[in-house]
Amino acid sequence: MARKNKENKNMALSSMLRDEGDSSEDDYRRKRDKNNQAVKRSRVKSRMRTQQTLQRVNQLKTENDMLEEKIKLLSKELGFLKELFMAQAGTSQIELPKSVDLKTLLSDTTSDILDNDLTKSQSSS
Repeated sequence: MARKNKENKNMALSSMLRDEGDSSEDDYRRKRDKNNQAVKRSRVKSRMRTQQTLQRVNQLKTENDMLEEKIKLLSKELGFLKELFMAQAGTSQIELPKSVDLKTLLSDTTSDILDNDLTKSQSSS
């Protein structure tokens, strides 16, 4: 009888160990599945961010191209108006008021105008 009790205890112990092993395997499997799902979500988000960045880059390139074309058009218009003004000023006998500075009017860049205005304000002070 003692032998049967010992066998029963051994069987119960091995059954418990097997159940613990199954339980730890189940836990491991659940954790792996959860991690795999998290990795998939992370990769999807990463692809979406990359796609949004590429779309924004393309949008900015298009906008930049349009602005460069506008600059070219406005530069041509400015050149034409300068020529027209010079032609008109050359044929006209009217004197320009002293407050109008031809260099400022005919300067090619905004920085030239700003530099000229700065020089005037410093000389006035």
